[in-house]
Amino acid sequence: MTAACAPSRPLTERPQDRLEELKKTVSASRLNCFHSCRLKFYFRYVLELMKPTTAALFTGKAVHMALQHWSKARWRGAPIDPSLLKSLFMENWKESQLSDPVDWQEEEDNERNKAWGLVEMYLRETPIPPDEKPEGVEVIVEADLPMGTKLVGVIDLVRPGGRVVDFKTTSSTPQADLALHRNQTQLTAYGILHREATGKSVEGFELHHLIKTKAPKLVVVSTEGMNEAWEERFLGLVDSYKDGIDLEDWVPSPGLQCASCEFFHECARGRQQHDKRATA
Repeated sequence: MTAACAPSRPLTERPQDRLEELKKTVSASRLNCFHSCRLKFYFRYVLELMKPTTAALFTGKAVHMALQHWSKARWRGAPIDPSLLKSLFMENWKESQLSDPVDWQEEEDNERNKAWGLVEMYLRETPIPPDEKPEGVEVIVEADLPMGTKLVGVIDLVRPGGRVVDFKTTSSTPQADLALHRNQTQLTAYGILHREATGKSVEGFELHHLIKTKAPKLVVVSTEGMNEAWEERFLGLVDSYKDGIDLEDWVPSPGLQCASCEFFHECARGRQQHDKRATA
């Protein structure tokens, strides 16, 4: 089912105002979107077209929220009881849909059970000791970059010694090198933000993949902290991002990723209009 798009910003506001906003602040998710497909970035961040939340995204958010409760309880020094955590999970699952409806297509019960199964699996298999107190949980951080742009982000979890953890829900088992490569922009952003907040370099990064296979499993991919090459590449991405916005360069990037893009129909309509003009 294709849902109608609607801009979330007042129609009286000039697009140029939005472009200036986007140049002032940047996040890892914005950078990744811009450099994967500039037209997708235009739909999502410039026009701010609203789309229904997918079942996979909602499930990931629900699992993430449960792990946030678990981490915050350890930070307070009072580990949470699994039965209480399940109650919080179920309550959040229901309440979140009041403001974030999902088209489940009669699969909600199955998805909810899978999501809670991922949480249960993680509590059993996590490499984090139950009595380990985090240095930070869901930390909102900002950092000023050299080119006058502010970097913003939220760090899922910081373990003792400055090890940054990011939780991922996925349907397939990741290959370690590919996982680190695909997440390098996000990890570098975390490294810069952590350094800004603490004055210290990150000791290392951990990607905790909760995999939605028939029998849920956990795969942890670890690496050392951010290096100069990573940071130099990240700053280059920011420069390219700002230049592209200045040029209003919204070229599409057709590929396999289009199958899961929420803006496929908007992009396809634009292509069809172009094809009609070309053959006129």
